[in-house]
Amino acid sequence: MPAARNTDHRWFDAHLDLAYLAEIGRDMHAEPGDARGRLHPASVTLPGLRAGRVRACLATVFTEPVSPDQTDPETGAFAYPAGDVDAAERAGLRQLKLYHAWRGAGAIAGLYDADAPEDVLRAGVLLENADPVRSPEDLATWAEGGVVAVGLCWALPSRYAAGNASEPGAAGDGLTSAGRDMVAAIDQAGLVHDLSHLSQRSTEELLGLAQGRLIASHSNARALLPGLTPKVAQRHLADATIKAIVDRDGIVGINLYSTFLREGATGRVRASVDDVIAHAEHVCAIAGDRRHVGLGSDMDGGFGADRLPEGINGPSDLEKLAEALSSRGWSGEEVAGFCFANWARFWGIQDG
Repeated sequence: MPAARNTDHRWFDAHLDLAYLAEIGRDMHAEPGDARGRLHPASVTLPGLRAGRVRACLATVFTEPVSPDQTDPETGAFAYPAGDVDAAERAGLRQLKLYHAWRGAGAIAGLYDADAPEDVLRAGVLLENADPVRSPEDLATWAEGGVVAVGLCWALPSRYAAGNASEPGAAGDGLTSAGRDMVAAIDQAGLVHDLSHLSQRSTEELLGLAQGRLIASHSNARALLPGLTPKVAQRHLADATIKAIVDRDGIVGINLYSTFLREGATGRVRASVDDVIAHAEHVCAIAGDRRHVGLGSDMDGGFGADRLPEGINGPSDLEKLAEALSSRGWSGEEVAGFCFANWARFWGIQDG
């Protein structure tokens, strides 16, 4: 007789673009099936996360530099003209203020709000692209506003670093002078470096400079995607980068976007739960333990629920990952670590 399904796991998701989804028109207080706006079918809303027992997360401030002459209304809510410091700051602050409003209304809590009700999402803010920070000297203000981790750029270059969409070896493929100063400012502020969207050169330069803690909030193993071009492969972690994160007791969050899990999983083709487990176990093989991997789903982060692995259509299906890990011989404690406790340990929050 098969074992009874364990639906008691709580989850820590290290990458959810909650403010971005609200900015593009999603009612984040609706059930996923009733959500409107872009990126359908929807998987992420606050009630949907609650139903899936996602109890803590890193909620992003996602902004994107675009050509100054671009007027695409679909990106207008979160984009800014490349190089326009004022516009970047405004775009970032809009999202940060939205999190403050949700927190004030009791819809979410801060990551370290230990007294928050058990079913209220606890969120730390991840700055996914540092362009909204006018200068390294201004970073402390963002930290006071709830930012706990910083990625220097998104895929496109920021004033601080080249991203994973940069051509490897091209001029400017690395940290800028301001970026090197920002790395020091992140360390000084006690914030965490997120490596997920850096170019390979930016990654290597940051690793040579940073003294503080490291994560990859939503990245997978490059070694399992061997057919990619060097440029495209930069979005995924080289084994040496995984080892560097683990050596500093950091965590790798596994991304659930099908195309990032298996080569050929494009269009209508979805990856499988087994593909997710393969990436998690690759990280564990490098780490030598199962304490340095967790979830960084990126659900609805520019794609709909139909681009998640087969059988996972939203947070309520995350338990299928726990079941798959258990079937691969992970102990109950190790499964709970992937689901919540590894990230909880890293951030120093109670895992209940």
